Amino acid sequence: MLRKELLRVSRGGGGYHLQFADREHRPLAARVIGTFQGHVGEQRGTLEDALASLEADAPDFKLVRGFAALCEREAAFETDAPFDPERLRPAVFEAAEAVGVVTEDERAMALVGAAESRDVSADDLEAGLFADLEERQVLADLDVPWDPDGLVAQYNLSLAQTALFDATEVRVRSSDPKALISAVKRLRLMYEIEVPNTGNRVVIVTGPTALFRATRRYGTRFARLLRTVAKAQEWSLEATIDDRGTERTLTLSDADPVRVPDADPVAEVSFDSGVEVDFAARFTNLDLEWDLVREPEPLSTGMRAMIPDFAFDYRHDDFRVYFEIMGFWTPEYVEKKLGQLEGLEDVDMIVAVDESLGAGEAIEARDHRAIPFRGTVRLKDVADVLREYETDLVAASAERLPDELVPDEDVIALADLAARHGVGEDALEAVAFPDHERVGRSLVRPDVLVALREDLEAGLSLAEAETILEGVGLTETSAALSRLGYRVEWEGLGGGVLRRSE
Repeated sequence: MLRKELLRVSRGGGGYHLQFADREHRPLAARVIGTFQGHVGEQRGTLEDALASLEADAPDFKLVRGFAALCEREAAFETDAPFDPERLRPAVFEAAEAVGVVTEDERAMALVGAAESRDVSADDLEAGLFADLEERQVLADLDVPWDPDGLVAQYNLSLAQTALFDATEVRVRSSDPKALISAVKRLRLMYEIEVPNTGNRVVIVTGPTALFRATRRYGTRFARLLRTVAKAQEWSLEATIDDRGTERTLTLSDADPVRVPDADPVAEVSFDSGVEVDFAARFTNLDLEWDLVREPEPLSTGMRAMIPDFAFDYRHDDFRVYFEIMGFWTPEYVEKKLGQLEGLEDVDMIVAVDESLGAGEAIEARDHRAIPFRGTVRLKDVADVLREYETDLVAASAERLPDELVPDEDVIALADLAARHGVGEDALEAVAFPDHERVGRSLVRPDVLVALREDLEAGLSLAEAETILEGVGLTETSAALSRLGYRVEWEGLGGGVLRRSE
């Protein structure tokens, strides 16, 4: 982005048309880059004088300043002095006051006196006394990542980003809608999806000036979205701009000279402190029968669509519960979201809603589960709702099972048998197994147990017993030994031996 005063825009005919740089401005971009490169090691003031000379010959001084602002971000300015000027200035002023400086000779005497007390030469002291002032700082390093064409491209992208900072709403069409929506969510922007009769989805993003108080942080994230938009092969956007109180329309598309230069991309905003990522990170540590899905498929809400933040997929059946987190949103955006929720049909939805919004009852009235939160979403609240679904799912899957099952295997884990029938283990609790006995969480034919009793004997080491049990497919050592009438007598940390249970 550029500073707002560097925005080049035409308002002819009541429109809002950005004045992009083009091929003819490539020589000017080259001169700006060259000016910076030619002033490495010189003071900022000298560099600024050279840039001012360029402005005098340029078609628009804002264009020179825009190019220069981008190059300056890649420059490092340092104070060129063998001492800290800010620390030594008081000593010099005190020496000058003691001498009573009026003439040049008296000034020189004051500098000599201050220099001697600080172990520096009078010449170095005079040269560096004000070296920390901005105009006297030295251009110490420069790493401009663009050639002239790249600088022109970066300028055009930055110009468009600067204009979008004042947008109240942007409507975007893209040939890569998945990347667009992913970026919108990653940047934590407020949005909705409209599905017109043409079938081409329109992503409507709420701009920073639509908030109660426009924040630079949100505005910066909003403008950075353009990097993702411009990477698509085909795209167009229509932005409503708050132009000093006047509403104007800005239109951009892939036909405009807005592209992402071949330079290292600006790092995307992360969610490290966001409610959603915080929830996702904590949820993965739970031992539930549900898999968390980020950014599931869009849900139709009539002429619009919505993409919930998450979905929970039940591991043992084709069943999905969607999860939306309603954090800090404007009242208008909350109303839009409630309208979307009302338009959903045959969808199971859990909504975590910030207590400050006061929308819990409205969500419940739309037949969705509402979970209030403050700061962070409580995992227990979400897990409790999922377990309610799970209870119904287990009951439904149990009804699909026969009253008894006869697996072909001599030994089979209940988890494997449940997976074979597409149910959870709990659904097998009411099923009879006439040819097997339950041993821990496994089913074992009686003749296998008879053979094991012949192979096991008191005095065997635990390691030997485990090898025998694993040979028939039993991995729950404690449950199997207990079923066969043995216990383990431990011998320190080195293992144990089998003893008959009393």
